[in-house]
Amino acid sequence: MEYQRDVFERTILFWDTLRQRANNMLEHERAGLPPLLDFKYETLLDARDFAAPANYALLRITEIGEDCWDDCVDPDKPPVIVLDPRAGHGPGIGGFKRDSEVGMAMREGHPVYFVIFFPEPAQGQTLADVLHALRRFVEEVAKRHPSTPPVLYGNCQAGWAVTLLSSDCEGIVGPAVLNGSPLSYWAGDAGVNPMRVAGGLLGGAWLAHLVADLGNGRFDGAWLAQNFENLKPEKAVWEKYAHLFANIDTERERFLEFERWWNGFYFLSRAEILAIVENLFIGNELEQGLMRICEGCFADLRRIRNPLVIFASYGDNITPPLQALGWIPAVYRDTEDLVRAQQRIVYLTNPHVGHLGIFVSAGVARFEHRAILESLDEIESLAPGLYEMKIDNPSGDPDCHKPSYSVRFESRKVEDLKADYPREAFERVRHVSEFNETLYRTFVSPWVQTFANPWTAEMAKWLHPMRASRYLFSEAFNPWMGGVAMLADRVAESRHPLPPEHPLIERERESFGEVARGLETLREARDAAYERAFSGLYGNSTGGVASDG
Repeated sequence: MEYQRDVFERTILFWDTLRQRANNMLEHERAGLPPLLDFKYETLLDARDFAAPANYALLRITEIGEDCWDDCVDPDKPPVIVLDPRAGHGPGIGGFKRDSEVGMAMREGHPVYFVIFFPEPAQGQTLADVLHALRRFVEEVAKRHPSTPPVLYGNCQAGWAVTLLSSDCEGIVGPAVLNGSPLSYWAGDAGVNPMRVAGGLLGGAWLAHLVADLGNGRFDGAWLAQNFENLKPEKAVWEKYAHLFANIDTERERFLEFERWWNGFYFLSRAEILAIVENLFIGNELEQGLMRICEGCFADLRRIRNPLVIFASYGDNITPPLQALGWIPAVYRDTEDLVRAQQRIVYLTNPHVGHLGIFVSAGVARFEHRAILESLDEIESLAPGLYEMKIDNPSGDPDCHKPSYSVRFESRKVEDLKADYPREAFERVRHVSEFNETLYRTFVSPWVQTFANPWTAEMAKWLHPMRASRYLFSEAFNPWMGGVAMLADRVAESRHPLPPEHPLIERERESFGEVARGLETLREARDAAYERAFSGLYGNSTGGVASDG
């Protein structure tokens, strides 16, 4: 009876949490999806007003908690510019809580700037417009701090955007930290990284073009978020909610805080999404030096001269270390070639944290990101070459400072990062994609654009499963949820949770784990089927394993 009462109470509180998530989502939409930063800021530049407009803006972080800029900032330290990924969600993941990249940089005394973007792309916005806007932002920060070049912190998609800035015709000079950023899109392990074969199985970039056409020239970022969840459905549709249900008394606020960001979906322009899919994810043109920025200017990774710090994790199935590091042996023949290019590349890896944990985890922010910031002088003084950054912290305290922990840079060989994957198969995918995209663009796209309009685009937006599965739990759409809210108030007043060592609670955790393992087995079978289908269609096994590193 005690357990039944506890389950009933947790059930009411669980559904009430989903109700609150839905209300938060709708409230955020009504407010215009503002950036979810836990810091006060001022806007310095708005790229929507540029000659070639883009939906980006540069912010200066002015306060952290009760401390203002003058209390926190050491003017002798280099400024840090944090760029969040524009990969479906809105900005804020690098600074939506105190223990974050923004918070850690401010606590270390760095002037901090943050690049945000708005929900809707500018009319006719291209990837080149975005890159030119980002360059203006970097130049503005450099002008404000002439004594030292800014440090660029790029998360995921923003990481490869920073790389494009570093490798275009003008380049930048400040150190760049690339967190979970894919640069070698064809690399990966068979059965472990299925996203790299998805383009081939879907026939290339034409599907992204179709979705953008149906969106009246805009690509809905909710599709990217859905793809992310589909990679590990056992976590997205089961473990996340099972964990909330089992720990409803302690996890509610953390769940709602993260979901407020996760469920804010932004749009990309048709030209942007096609440039990203065709040139990067399917064409893999960045590591080959074929990525065109604008007329007469191509991104060439050999042109990069600013020091690079690459942070990857073996628990990241979006950007595994092979995709974060595989471009290095593709660009530099060997270690001597890297040294001759006078380049310094430092990488560090985490053994288990997931993709979002690289940017979100408080433990990672307080340990790895603090160590990176405190080691910038050492990194810039390294001789040209490839290094692995190792952190020794005998105290185990993630909040300690040097010399309580130490950092060392161990020399590595470029040759040890080479991965074995079937380049020929992915080249075939690129040719198929180009053919299908030409057919679609010529014969189908004009008809789809004729019938698409703002009404149909808005209807498609609100019927998207990633939105509908959330907002339908709001009492605005489901009147029954008002009763749940009333019950939840009563339950919260008299709540007495069972102790975690209760035998039925322990059995419940075991049952949740069994379901998760079953879903994981199904997902692994699905991914293996994807690999077999890809191999059958394009003629090569997709296996790839780095020999070391």
